[in-house]
Amino acid sequence: MIPVKEEIEKARKEVGNYVKQRLSEFKNLKKNHLTTFDFRPFVDIQPYQADIFSEACFCILTANSSATLGIKLQKEIGIDGFREYSYDELFDIIRKKGHRFAAQRADRIVRLRNQINLLEEVADMEDGKEAREILVREVYGYGYKEASHFLRNIGFDDVAIIDRHISRYLFEKGLVKPRKTITKKVYLECEEALQKIVDEMGLTQSELDLYIFYLKTGKVLK
Repeated sequence: MIPVKEEIEKARKEVGNYVKQRLSEFKNLKKNHLTTFDFRPFVDIQPYQADIFSEACFCILTANSSATLGIKLQKEIGIDGFREYSYDELFDIIRKKGHRFAAQRADRIVRLRNQINLLEEVADMEDGKEAREILVREVYGYGYKEASHFLRNIGFDDVAIIDRHISRYLFEKGLVKPRKTITKKVYLECEEALQKIVDEMGLTQSELDLYIFYLKTGKVLK
């Protein structure tokens, strides 16, 4: 088994520039509440703009699905569509793209419109872990993973996204005892294991996540 640090360093050499680009796109969202994403060459899709609310919707769409599908839907629906389309219009677009939970996702996006101000306020906070607790408590459909995903994508560096790719990596490397269910306790245990790597390698949680995702999928997405 290749040591973790050696594997991450290899990924750094291969896609470091793409990771820097993605982090810059995230930071623009935090600073300006607007950014332009360019996922080429990993997804054959033209660059598009996203704001804080559309990024929150992306994190709803990609849960129990894939980042690639979430990206395609985010581009198609667009900043205005997330704010203005009816439930039926959202459902139709999401269903046609093949999402398994189109009705649920459309409903959550419509509900989320009531919390646009909260999302904008959270985006301006500095402490990601404090911001995460607010999101988990206040946003319907957001657990630790979704809240952390949103925060990382809008420029926070201090929270980890424990999705199936990251948890599998930690289990395979023997860094965390394998579990079938990611409870809050297990989530924080996984985050702590990642923090040790971050501290040893001089990375941020955001960078490390993108590198591990690349190692598991061959892509630098979000």
